Amino acid sequence: MMKKILIIGAGGQIGSELTTYLRGIYGDANVVATDVRECKGLAENGPFEILDALNATAVASAVGRHHIDTIFNLVALLSAVGERNPQMAWGVNMGALMNSLEVARQHHCALFTPSSIGAFGPNSPKDMTPQDTIMQPTTIYGICKVTGELLGNYYALKYGIDTRSIRFPGIISNLTHPGGGTTDYAVEIYYEAIKNRRYTCAVPSDVYMDMIYMPDVLRACVELMEADPSKLVHRNSFNIASMSFTPEIIAAEIRRHIPDFVLAYDVDPVKESISRSWPDRLDDTCAREEWGWNPQWDLPRMTEDMIRVLTPRLVAESVG
Repeated sequence: MMKKILIIGAGGQIGSELTTYLRGIYGDANVVATDVRECKGLAENGPFEILDALNATAVASAVGRHHIDTIFNLVALLSAVGERNPQMAWGVNMGALMNSLEVARQHHCALFTPSSIGAFGPNSPKDMTPQDTIMQPTTIYGICKVTGELLGNYYALKYGIDTRSIRFPGIISNLTHPGGGTTDYAVEIYYEAIKNRRYTCAVPSDVYMDMIYMPDVLRACVELMEADPSKLVHRNSFNIASMSFTPEIIAAEIRRHIPDFVLAYDVDPVKESISRSWPDRLDDTCAREEWGWNPQWDLPRMTEDMIRVLTPRLVAESVG
C-alpha cells in the first residue's frame, strides 16, 4: 500500500494529471510533486519542490525529508525529441532512472517507471506483440526504455527493490498537450478538428499504433502499484492495450461529431520511420492475468469525451 509518494517529473504529460489523481486517493499532503521547473498548478493543492532528477543527492534528500515509500520516476525525453538529440536523451532518461533506482535501494522505496511501445522495434511481431519477445528498438528513446526495463529487473533481483513498470501506448489527454512523441498526432487531431475543421498529419494514413486514454493510464498506474507482489510474474514491464487505429480511422470517428472535418498529410520521414517500427497492437494478457488490467475506454467513447471537454475550452480561448 502506497502511503507517501514522490513524483519526479511531475510537470510532464503523465505527471501533471497523475499528481492530482494520486492526491485524490492518498491525500494532498502525501503526494510530493517535483519537477526541474516551477509548476504552479501542482503547488496549489499539495507539496511541490523544484528538483533536478540528475542530482542524486537532491533526490535522496527529498525522499528522506518526506519519508517517501514510493517513487514515480516520470522523467523522459520522448521519441521524436530524442532523435534530434540522442546524447542528451540518453543522459536525461538514464540519469534520472539510475538515480531513482539507487535512492529506492538506499531508502527501501517501491519504484514505478513508465516504459513504452517504443521499446519494441521493427523485428518484433507487429500484431498482438507478446509480453516476452525480441526487442531491438531503432530509436534512442526505445533503447533507453529497454535498458530501463532490464535495470528495473536487475535491481529487483539483486537488491529486492519493488520495481514495477508499464509499456504505455500513445497517451491521449484532454488536459495536457503532447511533448514531442510520435503518437502526438492522435491528440493534436482533436484540437485542430475543433478549432479549424482541418488537420495535417505527420504520420502515414495506414500506420496502426496502440493508444490509450489518460483516465485508463492513471488507473493502471495505481492498480499495478497496489497489486499483490506475489501475483506478479513480470515486473518490468507490462504490455497494456486499449485501442489501436490509423489516422484514417480516428478521422472517421471524429467526422461522426464534426462531419466537415478534413484530414490531410505531410508525412515526416522521422515519424514515419519510428511509427512503422512499432507494434500495431500489443497482447496484454499478462497484465490482465497478473493484476487485473481491463481498459474502460475505446475509440468511440474517448472521441465523444475529448470533443465534449475540449470544445467549450477552445471556443472560450478563441473568444478570449
